Amino acid sequence: MKTNTNEIYDALELLEKEKGIPLSFMLDKIKKAIITACKSSYNGNDDTVININDKTRDFEVYLRKTVVEDVAIKGKEISLLDARLIDPNVTIGDKVAVRLDTKQFGRIAAQTARNIIRQGIRDSEREQIMNEMQSKKQEIVSAVVERIDDRTGNATLKIGKAEMVLPRGEQVKGETLKEGTHIKVYIVDVKEGDKGPRAIISRTHPDFVKKLFEIEVPEICDGTIEIKSISREAGARTKIAVYSKDPNVDAIGSCIGPKGSRVAAIVSELNGEKIDLVEYSESPKKYITSALSPAEVKNIEIPEEGVLSCVAIVPDNQLSLAIGNKGQNARLAARLTGWKIDIKPESSIN
Repeated sequence: MKTNTNEIYDALELLEKEKGIPLSFMLDKIKKAIITACKSSYNGNDDTVININDKTRDFEVYLRKTVVEDVAIKGKEISLLDARLIDPNVTIGDKVAVRLDTKQFGRIAAQTARNIIRQGIRDSEREQIMNEMQSKKQEIVSAVVERIDDRTGNATLKIGKAEMVLPRGEQVKGETLKEGTHIKVYIVDVKEGDKGPRAIISRTHPDFVKKLFEIEVPEICDGTIEIKSISREAGARTKIAVYSKDPNVDAIGSCIGPKGSRVAAIVSELNGEKIDLVEYSESPKKYITSALSPAEVKNIEIPEEGVLSCVAIVPDNQLSLAIGNKGQNARLAARLTGWKIDIKPESSIN
C-alpha cells in the first residue's frame, strides 16, 4: 500500500502546532489503526510491516502470510506459486510480506483509522492537561473568566488549555467576577475523572493567602521568614502567623512591606479582606496574646498543663474587640494557635 500522504501530514502538523500533539504520536496511532483494519479485513491477521518515509511522506503496508500448498485461510495464507512471484526462494512454511493496496481496506478501515485518531487526540489532550495541572498543584495560577452561570454563580475559567469550574462557594465573599477578566486561583488538588482531569480550584482556601505572601515577600520565598500557621474566613479576615529565622529581619515588617505595599497588594487581590499579621512565638502566652490582636491582652492563664486550653484576660473596654464581630477574632485566634481560648474581662477576675 503506497500512497502520497501530503494532506495527512499537513493535517497532523497543524494538530502538532495548534494542540501540541507530537506528529510521531499521531503517526503511531495511524499505524495502530492500519493494524486493526488488517485484523478485521484479513481473518484476524495483524502480522503487518508498516514503513513510513518522513521525507517523501509516503507509506507502505505489508501483510505477512504463511506460504502453503493450498490456501485455506485467505487472509493468513498464500500459495507457493503466488509467493514465488514475490520471492523466488520461499518454501512451504515460510512467511512472505504481501504489499497491500489502499482500496483493499475500504470504508471500514478508513473509519477505524479516523476513530482511533480522534481518540488519540482526546487521550493526548487529556494527558497534556493532566500533566499541566499536576505540575501546578498547590500553586497559584492565572486564569481568565470565560462565563458565569447566572443560576449557580459558578465561574468557568480558562487555565492554559484547560477549562475549570470555580464554584460559587470557592469565590471570595463579596467579589463580583466578570467575563474576560484575569484572576488568580489556587489549585488545591487534581483528580482524573470520567470526563478528563478535574482540578479543584479555590480563592477561599487558606493556602491561597499563604501562596500570595510567598509571591509578594522575598524573605518568605528564600526561607528567611516562615509562615507557621494561617486561619481564614474568606472575604472577611485572615490571621497569619509569621516567624523570622534571622533576628535582624522583622517578620511582620517584611510582610507589610515598604509603605505597606506588599500587604496592600494581597488585600487588593482578596477584594479588601482584612489581614492580621501575628508574630509567632514558642511561648504559648506570647503567641496567643499576639493572635488576639488588635485587642490588648492583660494576661494569659493556663489552668492545666498539657491541655491546650487557656483564659485570656482583657481590659473591659477591649472585650468586644477581643471577641470580634460574631466571635470572629476569637475564633480565628483559636484556629491559628490550636488553643481553646476563653476570653474574660478584667473586672470578672477582681
